[in-house]
Amino acid sequence: MKPILPLWASLMLVPAVWAQTPVLSSPIAAPNAVTPSGGSATPPSVAGVPAGTGAGVHSPNSPFAPLPARNDVVPWSVLTDMKLKDTKKGPRPAFNASQQALHQTSQRIQGFMMPLSPGEKQTHFLLTSVPLTCSFCVPGGPESMVEVKTKTPVKYGLEPVVVEGRFQVLPDDPYGLYYRVTEAVAVK
Repeated sequence: MKPILPLWASLMLVPAVWAQTPVLSSPIAAPNAVTPSGGSATPPSVAGVPAGTGAGVHSPNSPFAPLPARNDVVPWSVLTDMKLKDTKKGPRPAFNASQQALHQTSQRIQGFMMPLSPGEKQTHFLLTSVPLTCSFCVPGGPESMVEVKTKTPVKYGLEPVVVEGRFQVLPDDPYGLYYRVTEAVAVK
């Protein structure tokens, strides 16, 4: 029997292309980020990490602005601060106390919509920490995505969206996801 490819990995059909040094999308903070003083970052594909893993990077060539800073949402830096543990089933997420504290609580998440089906209005989609650079590329690993299932449809757009709903931490999801928000509603 062939192993099932995780949802996030199956979406990664084309590797990311790094024309310039990328900048992490706010509010993600990482030691390799490009700093205002001009320090450089090493793209994950160059650092030995396969494209489509990690916190995700915001290409300086992107026509989309990074996420605006907000105090009323879970910061992506909390969600992407991940470690993996080896198990008999393969690598699994090892959630820290901050991430585990979010489980089964009402939370707001801000991100870029990645539709999972065609249509102007979506009830099941992924929110990502950085915008998509193409319709076939995953911008980061599973720690940089949240699966969202909404009560009412949300209009698809290229601008960031904020949803609020029941947050779930997924230690062993069959699709390879780490986080899910259910019963979500769009908020301004």
